[in-house]
Amino acid sequence: MAALQKRGRHSGIVVLFILLGTLWEAGARTIHYSVLEELDKGSFVGNIANDLGLEPRELAERGVRIVSRGRTQLFALNPQSGSLVTADRIDREELCAQTAPCLVSFNILIEDKLNLYPVEVEIVDINDNTPRFFREELEVKILENAVPSSRFPLMEVYDLDVGMNSLQGFKLSGNSHFSVDVWGEANRPKYPELVLERALDREGEAIYHLVLTAMDGGDPIRSGTAQILVVVLDVNDNAPVFTQPVYHVNVPENLPVGTPVLSVNATDQDEGVHAEVTYSFLRVTEKISKIFCLNVSTGEISTSANLDYEDSSFYELDVEARDRPGLLDRAKVLITILDVNDNVPEVVVTSGSRSVAESTPPGTVIALFQVYDRDSGLNGLVTCSISRSLPFELEKSVDNYYQLVTNTVLDREQVSLYNITITATDKGIPPLSTETLIYLNVADINDNPPAFPQSSYSVYIPEN
Repeated sequence: MAALQKRGRHSGIVVLFILLGTLWEAGARTIHYSVLEELDKGSFVGNIANDLGLEPRELAERGVRIVSRGRTQLFALNPQSGSLVTADRIDREELCAQTAPCLVSFNILIEDKLNLYPVEVEIVDINDNTPRFFREELEVKILENAVPSSRFPLMEVYDLDVGMNSLQGFKLSGNSHFSVDVWGEANRPKYPELVLERALDREGEAIYHLVLTAMDGGDPIRSGTAQILVVVLDVNDNAPVFTQPVYHVNVPENLPVGTPVLSVNATDQDEGVHAEVTYSFLRVTEKISKIFCLNVSTGEISTSANLDYEDSSFYELDVEARDRPGLLDRAKVLITILDVNDNVPEVVVTSGSRSVAESTPPGTVIALFQVYDRDSGLNGLVTCSISRSLPFELEKSVDNYYQLVTNTVLDREQVSLYNITITATDKGIPPLSTETLIYLNVADINDNPPAFPQSSYSVYIPEN
């Protein structure tokens, strides 16, 4: 277009590009596909041309393209076959973590008519991850007077796959004193527990070497192992006990760094060194270790970095209290991050005309744009407006899209250029807003005949 406009300036020819159209109604049918993860780039996903009612050649002719925002483009259009294909290898675990089903949503825009079609692609899991223990070796200390059926928490196991491809069970190396059982809620990490089957005698055997195997349900089955060293202790009558099994706290995302979030507390009814309790995180991912810190002596959890609701709105921490001989208890800390209105709405113009003929009828689409706010709730609810004195109005489309349309006939002889300011405002307290300017030239048509200044003229001429 730039080249044609430049050519038009040099030759004195005015080149007009008038983009007119209407959008697909807000209730448009969503097109659904599914594709396995880790397929090669260019792998077939679906016949998008057929589902849009088009021939493959029309994809390029009518300017069909993918419209998405906020993530790397995962899919592409093949104009030769009319197919939707993968733009690169897709890792379901990187994209959706443990969320199932893993859905990717975007819109298909037919440029010549400004029609939008919502598309949803499910990324199907394959068994490409092995169950892994957070620690490959663990020492478990058990009192020699522990009663049979006593249970002892082991290290957490994780499998990035979902469904049957995720962690399904455990197996413990053969012995007559111990078995393994699993504690864990649906869609939560599974914690294997060592179960005492027979009474111990430290004087008879003080150490047990066990191998714990974690298995998934894929085909073929994948497994991971960990070494467990059981040390039988002389009697320390009481283990630390947390005052509650689960701690809940809500904090705003603008909490200053170093602010205490809450304190966990465990008590031990023993005396002396047996009652001295230290605290630690049970599993410390790199992300959590950068955001929260735990005082090993007091159990106080405080922030060590800025919180961001848009990055993560919820944290689940596992805390362990251990006394000197090694007896322990565990508790969960659930931290909910509250949203603060700290993000300004954004306006992204997807497509539109820079020029429109003055003969354009009312209701013509001038521009298509999307509004977006990273906040949530009322803080992320955005309204758009333009000046009521302009011959234009805004109409809501699918998702967060709006279309700018004419509401009356334009007249170039009265106004030849419009500067249209779109204001997007959220409903937070205080509200935040942003403005985007759209320039629109009104192109002339031959709608006025030549006119003399006066209807008759009188002239006197000397005879010579």
